[in-house]
Amino acid sequence: MTQSKLKGRKVALLATDGFEQSELMEPKRLLEEAGAQVTVIAPDGKQEITGWHKKDWGRKVAVDQSLDQAKAESFDALVLPGGVMNPDNLRQLQKAVDFVKAFGDAGKPIAAICHGPWTLINAGLVKGHTVTSWPSLRLDLENAGATWEDREVVTDGQLITSRKPDDIPAFVDAVIKSLAA
Repeated sequence: MTQSKLKGRKVALLATDGFEQSELMEPKRLLEEAGAQVTVIAPDGKQEITGWHKKDWGRKVAVDQSLDQAKAESFDALVLPGGVMNPDNLRQLQKAVDFVKAFGDAGKPIAAICHGPWTLINAGLVKGHTVTSWPSLRLDLENAGATWEDREVVTDGQLITSRKPDDIPAFVDAVIKSLAA
C-alpha cells in the first residue's frame, strides 16, 4: 500500500461509546496509511468516545466532528465499527440512521464489521444484498431480507461487511479497493 493510493479520499467513521476498539482503531490506522483522511464522527457533541477492549472499557478516541455537523456528501465512504453497545446505540438514533441512509442513497461505499450491520438494517440497506457479520446477527439480517454468508469479507454493491477483528486486514483491503476504483 502506498501513502498516496487514497490521497484526497475522505472516510467517515461513525461510532459512539462501546465500539470494539480494534475495529475502529485498526481500520482508521490502515486507511490513513493508505492516504485517506479519516474523520471520527460521534453523536451528542462528544469530544471523545471510549472503546471496548475484550471484557472492559478500552482507550479513548478523539471525535473529529459531531454527527449534527456531518454531511454524507462531504465523504467518499463510511465505516461502521462493531462491538455490541456501539451499533445498538447508533441504530436507535434517527440522526445516525439518516446519516448511514444518506450514504446508501448516494451509492457510496459503506463498510460495517461485527455488529455494525445492525445500523444497516435500521437504515433499510440490506434487503436483497449478501452480507456477513458476527454470527449472532445472522437471523436479524436474514429477517431484514439479506442473504448471510460466513466469510471474512463480503462485498455486494456498495456494502462491505466483515465478521470480527481477525477479518480487519481483508475488510480494509476491500474498502481500499472500493475507494481506489
